[in-house]
Parts: sequence; C-alpha cells; structure tokens
Amino acid sequence: MALFVDNRTADTEMHILENADDMSSDLAEYIAELSEASIKDRGVFAVALSGGSLISLMRKLCVAPYNKTVDWAKWYIFWADERVVAKTHADSNYKLVKDGLLSKVPIVHSHVHSINDSVTAEKAAEDYEFVIRQLVRTRVISVSEINDCPRFDLVLLEMGPDGDVGCLFPNHPVLKEKEQWVTFITDSPKPPPERITFTLPVINSASNVIVVATGRSKADTVRLVFDEFYPELPARMVQPINGKLAWFMDQGAASKIGHKC
Repeated sequence: MALFVDNRTADTEMHILENADDMSSDLAEYIAELSEASIKDRGVFAVALSGGSLISLMRKLCVAPYNKTVDWAKWYIFWADERVVAKTHADSNYKLVKDGLLSKVPIVHSHVHSINDSVTAEKAAEDYEFVIRQLVRTRVISVSEINDCPRFDLVLLEMGPDGDVGCLFPNHPVLKEKEQWVTFITDSPKPPPERITFTLPVINSASNVIVVATGRSKADTVRLVFDEFYPELPARMVQPINGKLAWFMDQGAASKIGHKC
C-alpha cells in the first residue's frame, strides 16, 4: 500500500492499493479502527453507506477477525444515497447492503434505517430527513458545532466515472442545496431516475468520509480531482469541514495522479 497526505489539507489521506483484495483488507482495518474509536468516545458508530462496488470492497469486515472483534451491536446504518425502488429490487442499495453486509454480521435490526420505498422520491427524502433529525435529538447521531448538521461518524462514498458521489451529479442543482439534509432527484443521468441523497453540507459535516475509486476508467476523473482541482466535480466538493477525508484507490484509478510514486 502507498499512503499519501494530500497537499490541499493535512486531513486528507490517499490510500493507493495494488488490487481489490488489498483494498478490501485496508478498508476493513481502517473502518474497524474508526468503529472502535467512535464507540469508545460516543458509545455508538453511525455509518452512512452508498452502493456500487463499495459494499463488495467491505467484505472483509464480515470475516475473521472483524466479524468477532467489531462491536456490531453499537453500529447504526444509514444510506447516503438510495434509489427509490422496492427494497427487493436489483437496483436497491438497501438490498445490496443487506446481501453483502447486514446478512453476515450481527447488526441490530432496529439500528438499520432505510428509506420508505412506497412513496415518491420527494416524500422519501422528507421522511428520511425526519428520521435523521429524531436520531440527532437523541444523540445517536452527533451534531456539528459549526452548522447544526448531523455529524455522522463515517460517510462512505464511491466516486462514479463522471466525478459523481452519492446521487450528486456534475452540474446538478442539488449541489447547491444548503438547507435540507436529505434531498431528491427525479432526473438521474443513470437509471433509475428517482433517488434520494445526502446534501453536501451533511457529507462535509461528517467526522470521517471515505471515497473509493476503482479502475483505470476513472483515472482521468481522479486526476481532475487531485491535480487539476476542478471545483465543479462533486467528488472535489467533498471536503469535511472539521473531519477527516480518506481516498481509497487501486493502482488503475490512481495511475494519472501527478505525485503518485
């Protein structure tokens, strides 16, 4: 593994791994350490997940030693983005997480907070924000001292080929949303069109944010994030205000970063 501190800020790390197996090992160790620290500090670990290949890359959390050493009963699961489809649908991020994580480790069922999949995207976003607000009041989720947004212990994202993260796509109006914690879109450039997503202020209020990028097909976009500093790329906009940002990339995705060894 190659580990770099990004020159933009001392709170940004780049983990560059040889392959998916190495990334899965490093990611599991990193998340397990965050879990232990958060539970020691707050008594809980509030995690927001995304879809894509991210859940597959978390697979080593489900086996020894982490399946026994992680305090799964203290985990609370949320979704940083979700497709507004039935939970049994192949496009559902809930289904992805259930199959790849929830069915394999003893996370308490009542600690899993998914969206209402039987309503419109707008109502689903509204309902989900209400749930999060209730859990902020009970301090299951911390609150940012800077902007009163929820302060998740960890937000996990995967960067898409266009620099999208969550359901935040380049040049989309939701990138400018400052008031809502959860918003919705009905015009996703990738199917299905209706989705909900955390807004940038919520993502950037997290204690820790992990962004994963894999494959040589994303190398040009990664270069734009780190070398060209394209401000309009959603992935470039992920900059925790008072938290830590860690990028996990394979050699292919990182191959065009100028200062990679």
